[in-house]
Amino acid sequence: MDVITVAKRNPVVFVLAFLAAVAMMLVSEGSYWQAVKTLDKLGEMATARAHIQALERNILVAETAQRGYLLTGRKEHLLPFEKAGTEVNESFKVLRGHYVGDSASTELLGKLQALAENKLSELALSIGQHGDGESKTMGEIVLSDAGREQMNAIRAISVELLELEALKAAASGNDLYGTLMLSRMGMAILSAISLLALYMYLRQTFALKEQQQEAQRLVQVERDRLEIEVKLRTAKLTELAHHLQTAREDERNRLARNLHDELGALLTSAKLDAARVKSRLIGTAPEALERLNHLVGTLNSSIALGRRIIEDLRPSTLSNLGLVETLEILAREFAASSGVQVHCALAPVRLDADAELMIYRLVQEAITNITKYARAGQVWIGLAARNGQVQVTVRDNGVGFDTAAKRSSAHGLIGMRFRVEAEGGTLAVTSAPGQGTLLELRLPETAIGTA
Repeated sequence: MDVITVAKRNPVVFVLAFLAAVAMMLVSEGSYWQAVKTLDKLGEMATARAHIQALERNILVAETAQRGYLLTGRKEHLLPFEKAGTEVNESFKVLRGHYVGDSASTELLGKLQALAENKLSELALSIGQHGDGESKTMGEIVLSDAGREQMNAIRAISVELLELEALKAAASGNDLYGTLMLSRMGMAILSAISLLALYMYLRQTFALKEQQQEAQRLVQVERDRLEIEVKLRTAKLTELAHHLQTAREDERNRLARNLHDELGALLTSAKLDAARVKSRLIGTAPEALERLNHLVGTLNSSIALGRRIIEDLRPSTLSNLGLVETLEILAREFAASSGVQVHCALAPVRLDADAELMIYRLVQEAITNITKYARAGQVWIGLAARNGQVQVTVRDNGVGFDTAAKRSSAHGLIGMRFRVEAEGGTLAVTSAPGQGTLLELRLPETAIGTA
């Protein structure tokens, strides 16, 4: 069942699911970007707070470096002073960018910058006077309270700016919580809609599933009925094939007996009469004697032909010599008449007379098919008993064929298969173009017959 079919059967469910998915995506994306924006603001506020605190700290560092220089006169104290001044300027640059559009904070920042620049200028002036030897005594400068008012003013403005940043951070935090709450409520509503759509879909799916199960049950009932009917008809066909084969063999036996008894007797009597006439014509009529010799040869050929026909109709070697010797004779005659190399691997097996005759006919028909179609150079015939099963194989190295392709001349194989199944066996045909053909017969071994 494809998506379009399901959508046609569940239009309301799919509309609800689609709307819920779109709304959920919009809510999720809106909440995400609002939260990102708020978090960016909080990050900027944290940076601004850090720079405000850094301003006061760097001014104190500059004042400490100035006092250390005045007390010791060592110039390495000037490096922290210069670094602090650079960082103060960098902090003011960052804060000016942060407070763009905020007039109140910008005004406070301007006051703080003026105080800081004034403070740093005084510190730099005292350092310069000390270097020129124009300053007061070092103790007076260090112990004086000069610049305390400026530092207090700087601290006050810094605290005021930090409080403003704290208020902004609290407002942004509230906005973030509000965004998360709206997102939570939206997700809850959309989840409820999705669950409703899922419930409707499942209910309709269960109903459809029940219909499908009922349809499958009816199909299974019909299939079982058809299977039973097929089995019955197959059994009837197998029984019919067995009956036809039995009738065919009986007719062959009757015809063989008639040929042997009547035609054989007539030919033998004619040969005896010709022999008597020949004995009387010796020395009297050479031309008649020559004609009589030709007649005797013709009678001998007719008798031999009759024997071959009788053997083909009902091989006497099968009942007299057994299956192995009969198959060997068949293989030798086929090799002699066709020029194909035949390799036999035949072992005695226990089978009843009907099964032995079936195997003989199967091998005979397989050899006939090889002669007609296979164009093989070698043939392998096998007969063996393994684990209570008789296995017969006929394999050639001919052109082979595609077993899956429909063949107009496949009636022979179908007849073979029904013949084998009538005796309780199975027949498998394995072949491929250019890879020869293998016929494999298996049937249960019996205790009847000779080994």
